[in-house]
This record gives sequence, structure tokens and C-alpha cells, in this order.
Amino acid sequence: MKLAKGTLRALVALLATLALVATAVYYKVDESGIGASEEQTTITIAYLPITHAVPLFKAAEQLGQQNSNVHVELVKYGGWAELMDALDSGRVDGASVLIEMAMEAKSQGIPLELSLLGHRDGNVIIAGNDITSPAQLKGKTIAIPNEQSSHNILVQQLLNKYGMSEKDVTLVEMAPAEMPAGLKSGQIDGYCVAEPFGAKAVETGVGHVLATSDELWENSICCGIVFNTQATAEKQEALKTFKQAYLSAGNSLTKDEAVQIAVNNLGQDEATSQQSLQWISFNDLSVTEEAYGRLRQEVIEYGLNDNPPTYDEFVAKN
Repeated sequence: MKLAKGTLRALVALLATLALVATAVYYKVDESGIGASEEQTTITIAYLPITHAVPLFKAAEQLGQQNSNVHVELVKYGGWAELMDALDSGRVDGASVLIEMAMEAKSQGIPLELSLLGHRDGNVIIAGNDITSPAQLKGKTIAIPNEQSSHNILVQQLLNKYGMSEKDVTLVEMAPAEMPAGLKSGQIDGYCVAEPFGAKAVETGVGHVLATSDELWENSICCGIVFNTQATAEKQEALKTFKQAYLSAGNSLTKDEAVQIAVNNLGQDEATSQQSLQWISFNDLSVTEEAYGRLRQEVIEYGLNDNPPTYDEFVAKN
């Protein structure tokens, strides 16, 4: 069938218009990033509402502001046992957790990997106001959050420094939030735990700092960001992006920013947060072989684990 010249010109014009529209749509999609970048990957990380979780919130916020293809979903838990259960089972990808608890789980065959630190130093040993010297701890009751913790090690280091051992005191496990009240009531005579609960005793006047972690164990490590390698097997590129954001967040955190995160996201009051952050460092949260080696040595020496995983077996290399 032969088209009239006018009809042919109209058809050519229509096809040209459609081509221009298609080109415009293509560039609009490309500029908006839809279909032009990788699909967004979500990393779920469990945490307890303690000061040591502060860098997680800044890292998650930074990735959101950068329109990253990595989304961090933070999942709050009320205690270490339920958090570790979620991590061990792979219900979450990772967790901010006591490193010794993760070491113990790794020893039992759980596929965990230590990637980053939660903080450096920042732990204090609190005592009732009637105890003015560590020597007075003999025969007293001291609370720790868990046997598998740097808090346990720090208490034993302090006792050892003053010629005592754990046999000279009663060590009890207690929920961190209950410790300041337990000290006030006389149920316990002292404690060592993650912040802000040490600062809480100082701020309320029910106790005082008997020793700081840097006095007993310089550059001590305590909490870490641990991932379940089975849960994250298909998320390795996303983990690299998260790690970079997390390290950047820790290095750039100002005290004012940290206080605001603690108040807004962790339910802390400002005065307690200010006090708590006097002791904690968030700089350089990478895991060095030296720092992990010292932790492993202390874990063995103080009887937490006879054969904890080595650096090569447990610490992420990228």
C-alpha cells in the first residue's frame, strides 16, 4: 500500500517525537538513579541502649544522607542473652556485643566474625561511697553484666593488683540497668559495666569511681561489631560500605553529637551522657592484631575461655 506524501511526513514526525520522548525518559531515569545503581541492601544490626552503640547511629544516618545503596536497620534488644540468640541464629546480620560473648560462641562453632570495635576504654569500676580503697573490696559483692566480659577481667585485674583474686569477693551477674539501684540499696558493694550505668551512679551520688579501665588495661577493648557470616554471605560489598561509614563516624564524632545521639536514641539524660563520654573514645575503631591478642591473653589468664579463637580465625580482614 502506497502512503500519501502528507501521511508519510506525519508518520515520520510522529516517530521522531516518540524517539525524543524515549530519550528524555531514559535520561530522567538515569539522573534519578532508578535502575542506574545497584539495588539497596539492608544490613540488620542488633544493639542494647548503651553509650557504646553511639557510632552505629551516626553511621546509619550518614549512609542515609549519602543516598547509599546500603541501608542499616538497627534493632534494639533488652539484654545480652536475647541479643546473642538473634545473632547466633542469623535473625540479625550483626550486633554490637561484648566481644568475649562472641568469642565463646565462635568457640562453640557459631559462624561469627569480629569486624569493628564499639569503642575504646570507657569502662569504670564503681564502688559504694563507704569504700575508699580497692583493698576494702575483700569480702564484698561485686556485680558484672556477664562472666564473658571485659568487665569481669577488669574487676579481676583490680583485685590482682591489690593482692586478691575473685575468691576474695562474691562476683554476681546483674542486669546493667539494675546496678545503680542495687548499689544504693546495699544489695551489691560495687560493679563494673558498660556505660552509662557507671556515670549514673556518679551523677546520682550513690557511688564513685574506684578505678578506670585505662589505669588497669591501657587501650582495652570491650564491645565489638560482630557479624554472622552465614547471614551476610551475599552482602559482602554492603558490609565494606558499612565498615567505611562506621569508621568515619567514629573518627568524626564530636562530644556534642554523641550526647545528642545518647539522649535522642538511647534514652539517656544529658548530664549522665556528658559524664559517661568523659571516659569513652570512639576514634580508630578498627580491630588490630595487637589489641585482639591482648584481649585473648586476658580471656585465657582470667579463666573466661581456655581456647578462644585466634585473630586469624575470628577477625575480619577487610
